[in-house]
Amino acid sequence: MTSPSHPAEVTVDLAIVGAGPAGLYAAYYAGFRGLSTAVVDALDEPGGQVSAMYPEKLLYDVAGHPGIKGRDLVDNLVRQAAPFDTAYLLGRTAVGLTPREAGWALTADDGSRVDAGAVVIAAGLGRFVPRKLPCSLPYEGKGVAYHVPRLEAHAGRDVVIVGGGDSAVDWALALAPVARSVTLVHRRAAFRAHEYSVRQLHAAPVRVITDAQVVACHGGDRLERVDVRCGEEVLTLPAQALVAALGFTSGLGPVAEWGVDLEHRRIRVDQSMRTNLPQVYAVGDGCTYPGRVPLITVGFGEAGTAVNHAAVALRPGERLAPEHSSDASYGPEATASAVPVHPSVQSGPAVPAAAAA
Repeated sequence: MTSPSHPAEVTVDLAIVGAGPAGLYAAYYAGFRGLSTAVVDALDEPGGQVSAMYPEKLLYDVAGHPGIKGRDLVDNLVRQAAPFDTAYLLGRTAVGLTPREAGWALTADDGSRVDAGAVVIAAGLGRFVPRKLPCSLPYEGKGVAYHVPRLEAHAGRDVVIVGGGDSAVDWALALAPVARSVTLVHRRAAFRAHEYSVRQLHAAPVRVITDAQVVACHGGDRLERVDVRCGEEVLTLPAQALVAALGFTSGLGPVAEWGVDLEHRRIRVDQSMRTNLPQVYAVGDGCTYPGRVPLITVGFGEAGTAVNHAAVALRPGERLAPEHSSDASYGPEATASAVPVHPSVQSGPAVPAAAAA
């Protein structure tokens, strides 16, 4: 295990940029094809947009699941890849991609480096950066957060949520039966969230304060209370947690400078998910081709396609069509590994070069 403050150096067959659903499934499929893999992601936990924006919402359009919570889908994907000892470099932004003698060198903003024979870019719409509440900055990580990975972490707390979109309302509804109190603060009277969710909000045990803003945060080592301005009045509310659900900005960022062909800010690929760069593939919502539909299940198929083609490119003579997964030698007992916890690099036998402290 290596924290982002200690750059890692890893050598693998396949580097994956992005730990969203498509990237995580690519990690599984690479292991299934016998490829060692490292996954690099700017967020401090796997899941990408699903973890950042709707981990507690039910997803109804994932094949094989009549309904599954976002975080459960992510946890399942991580467990699915666990038998293959994927290396996770979380809390690191991939900033550089340069050719080397046999493959590519992928570098991160903390100085980490992954040498790989092939690369799959599964970065979605790019790095998600939360919109921040200026007065809350001193308490980031000390009670202030931008999403809620685990509801149970807020049991018994007074939680203040700021925002008026779907995420803010969803958090308020999900936390109402868990937290000691939930207050939603929105600067306008009208909400951007779905009308049905807003009706649920007003019927729930949630205090809703509109035409208001959080203007100050107070506490010692951790957040203890916040000031909310309503017109000329300032309310002081207890708050051991503040969720700033103000949305995220996203963009390809450094990926756009790697020399991949772009079309409307997405990476152009062919039917094998290849980019214009040799042995560099792109999958998920960050790629484009005629007729593409932005669905999680589509991203899963693209990940499988990309990895199978990468396996053949890395090992000429191998079959493009893989063996049946039912013939694999690993069993369900191997999938018990927990989701990796930030800050970390998790590496194992599948990674030839151990992470360097």
